[in-house]
Amino acid sequence: MPRPASEPSPESAAGRSGPLRARSGDLVDAFERRSRRLLATAPAAGAALEVLGAAARCLLRQVPADVWCGVLLDPATLLDTGGRHEQGFPERVMPRLFEIEHAEQAGVDNIRALSRRTEPASLLSVSTGRRLEDNVYYREILHPEGLADELRVALRDRGHCWGLLVLCRARGALPFSPADVALAARLSTPAGRALRQAFLLGGTDLGDTPDAPGLVVLDRDGRIRQATPTARHWLGQIQESRPTDEETGPLALQAVAARVRTTAHGNTGEPPAPVQSTRSRVRTHSGHWVTLHATHMSAPGDGEGAGEDTGAGHTYVSVGLSQPGELAAIVLDAYGLSARERQVAQRVLVGRSTTEIVDELAITEDTVQDHLKKIFRKADVHSRRELMEEVFFHHYLPGLVQPPLTTDGRRRPRGRGAGKEAAGPG
Repeated sequence: MPRPASEPSPESAAGRSGPLRARSGDLVDAFERRSRRLLATAPAAGAALEVLGAAARCLLRQVPADVWCGVLLDPATLLDTGGRHEQGFPERVMPRLFEIEHAEQAGVDNIRALSRRTEPASLLSVSTGRRLEDNVYYREILHPEGLADELRVALRDRGHCWGLLVLCRARGALPFSPADVALAARLSTPAGRALRQAFLLGGTDLGDTPDAPGLVVLDRDGRIRQATPTARHWLGQIQESRPTDEETGPLALQAVAARVRTTAHGNTGEPPAPVQSTRSRVRTHSGHWVTLHATHMSAPGDGEGAGEDTGAGHTYVSVGLSQPGELAAIVLDAYGLSARERQVAQRVLVGRSTTEIVDELAITEDTVQDHLKKIFRKADVHSRRELMEEVFFHHYLPGLVQPPLTTDGRRRPRGRGAGKEAAGPG
């Protein structure tokens, strides 16, 4: 563990006086060396969590913090899908933190606002124009915990945000400097790229797993009232390196429940609908993708105690294996496909011919062939059949019997090298 920011080591103090370019180079080199080792040796299913931890440790050596956490994000929703929280915020603040972050989406440095900026790193005191007291996140989360400022860096690659590092310093500690923010920004792309690669290297699990979704019922305070055994199984598999509170469950569950609960209560300014829902995809330690689908039923009037007997006012979360249609976006994004290449690839995956793709996308046959060549190169395949095998067998059908692992930790279907097809019309 690095020393707290309030007690910087002599080495850290000396490092801060060095040239920023040298420090940046050292930071990126150290992370890339460590991430390459992890991607080559770490268990495939947990590689993303290990990469996230490596990014945090490398940054903390040069930019110490009193409280810090690393979060894995679903690029499609920017909801938490796990992370490292051992030195993060206390459990008691998490329900309100999730409401601010995901439901209200309040604050100038909210992850959704940060993900759209050119610069990936942001310091809250600077973003608020030194008027921290006007920021709801500072007033209700940081200040009550004795924290003076927060540095965030979005871990981005190929136009998508795959994770987030959050570093906080206590009141009385050395403030974050512009050089600290610049250092954090330099880590964004290398760490984002490594997280994307960790996803691609995710292996499959041949063990017995429930094939039907489980159900979790949470009350208006976010406490688990009921959970089926299947739901407990999947919640216990979510990639979070922190003890799970039996009463509230993992942070990924709290995040999706807080978002749908707060939306249902009308925080957007619109009248609340009787039923609200949202969903998020979460990576598990066993290499699966699990979907959390949260639905909130508002009680009549939604007043204190209303609907307790009927179940209204509760949040219901379905927890189960993600279906193929849900994962198409995140899988194809991970291969680094452009928007148009993703459209072509999605149609190939559902069996569309070249002629059908031409008609549906209003492009020429030559353009389709050019897109297919780029798709095949990025996915490291040679034909439509191999693309379908790569995506479905690697990401969607982990229960099928597979041959031994390849050198990069993945399982491939039998006959992978046989019968190469051309990228011609389907």
